Amino acid sequence: MARINLLPWREERREERRKRFLLILAGVLVGSAGAVLVANQAINGAIERQVARNNYINQQIVVVDERIKQIGELKARRQQLLERMRIIQDLQGNRPISGRIFDQLARTLPDGVYFTEVKRVGKTLSISGAAESNNRVSDLMRNLNASDWFDAPSLTEVKATTAGQLDQANVFQLTVRQTQPVAVEDEQ
Repeated sequence: MARINLLPWREERREERRKRFLLILAGVLVGSAGAVLVANQAINGAIERQVARNNYINQQIVVVDERIKQIGELKARRQQLLERMRIIQDLQGNRPISGRIFDQLARTLPDGVYFTEVKRVGKTLSISGAAESNNRVSDLMRNLNASDWFDAPSLTEVKATTAGQLDQANVFQLTVRQTQPVAVEDEQ
């Protein structure tokens, strides 16, 4: 029988497989390294684009915050102007009322009574004056209560004083609340 030695052929085949394996391994390593580099470039590009977007958003947030601050200042200024306009309108609307109040005070004043001081705080009038007698002060309070422009007169103090031997006067202080008649409220 002939003896055939297959070992060199097997050795060559093994060597060829090993070279092919190393070549494929080197190709896979080069391909993997290339894929990693491409992926790294893509990820870095995406990160840079996102950072640029974030910077743009932050810049726009600063711009919007500034605009919001300006809007807040404009709203505050608008509110101040509206308040001023309301005050001016109230003053314009109440201008004739002061004259009517003085007119009503003169109409309710009975003979023998005169005012020395009239103060107004809000809707309350503080009246100081002198009268010939307590009955005159009572008449004044009844007249004030009967008036459409005044309500709830309250006598604070009455003092009897003698100015001379024959003259006797009663000094009084009273408060009364100012109201507006229904017809005047309808006009405004």
